[in-house]
Amino acid sequence: MAGTQKSPRKEVRRPVWAEVSLSALMYNLAAIRKYVNPPHEKRESPRKILSIVKGNGYGHGGPEVAKALEKAGSDWFGVTCTDEGIAVRQNGVRKPILVLTSFVPGEEYRLVDYDLTAVIHRCEQLELLNRAASRRGGKKPVTFHLKIDTGMNRLGIATGEVDCFARQLGKCKHLQLTGIFSHFASSEVFTDTAVGQQTREQEGRFYAALQRLRSLGIDPGIVHLANSAAIVTRPETWAEMVRPGAILYGYHPGYDPSEKREEAEVRLPLKPVMSLRSRIISLRSVPVGAGVGYNATFVAKRLTRIGVLAAGYGDGILRSLGNRGHVLLRGKLVPIVGIISMDVTMIDVTDVEGAEVGDVATIYGTDGTHILPANRVARGVGTVTSDLLCAVSQRVPRLYVT
Repeated sequence: MAGTQKSPRKEVRRPVWAEVSLSALMYNLAAIRKYVNPPHEKRESPRKILSIVKGNGYGHGGPEVAKALEKAGSDWFGVTCTDEGIAVRQNGVRKPILVLTSFVPGEEYRLVDYDLTAVIHRCEQLELLNRAASRRGGKKPVTFHLKIDTGMNRLGIATGEVDCFARQLGKCKHLQLTGIFSHFASSEVFTDTAVGQQTREQEGRFYAALQRLRSLGIDPGIVHLANSAAIVTRPETWAEMVRPGAILYGYHPGYDPSEKREEAEVRLPLKPVMSLRSRIISLRSVPVGAGVGYNATFVAKRLTRIGVLAAGYGDGILRSLGNRGHVLLRGKLVPIVGIISMDVTMIDVTDVEGAEVGDVATIYGTDGTHILPANRVARGVGTVTSDLLCAVSQRVPRLYVT
């Protein structure tokens, strides 16, 4: 009929998604800020929060969570590389962004162009950054933070290179040091071992280097040391700013001894932020003796009802969960069976009454009043929570909810 308009077609996508709770994220940020600024301390200004949003925000969507955290009052942001920093900046974030693993020659111009704060971990980087700053023009210097290697032997100038750094900085008229930091290798370890003592040794080396820098007449700017584990369990390391990573997203790191984790959860209760979900797209009955999936690593010992989820290791379900992991379905834990494929995962729903195509399975996260924590899933396959969260691939849509 002439003039009749068709209704817009509803877009339907592959049924796998990551649900990100912004309210849980805000709760965690507020809890951390309150925790590191106890009321009994008399400070001129509260400790700052540098929210770590590297690794695409631990899989949650770096630019999106950074924008939400900025609105909630995060003071700084930490990313791995220039590309991550630019993505966060282009999403409208205006607060300072620290590029933690610094830059390779040639990238310094992008740092300056997008107002990203570089990390200097080799003295020769100063000249490169100063040259880029000089070409920008203007009277305002380009700021950077200095990383000190205190024993992790990864990135940072050695404690004995402070004098060399100071001499080189004196030649760089377009740069300004606005922060100094280091990174702990074992802040979650409290055993009576060499590793258990490492954090205190690192702290001692750091403050010796800091004292030497000040004795040379250099203002270090903001001092920051504490990562997630140190934030929760080592208040002596809080300094002037802390750098929460995994705890922002609702998970405490694994501690040694393990009892420390229970203490940490009581000290600083957190809420999981992301739930990875997929729907059942197929159901079939498998007879006794029949194999399921590649190489038939699961063989039915009873008449078994197999559900197929529309997500696999290409989406972030770790392949090592095959025949070992579980998902939440209708409030029950049901086992993952067979080898996980790139695009699908099989689950045994025999004991789930009424399970049907279209049902939502939660790979980890919350399902109503039920929770399958990502850290429990990670421990079950011998990895860390961050590995699990960062595995969620770009093809998985993030759904941001309040």
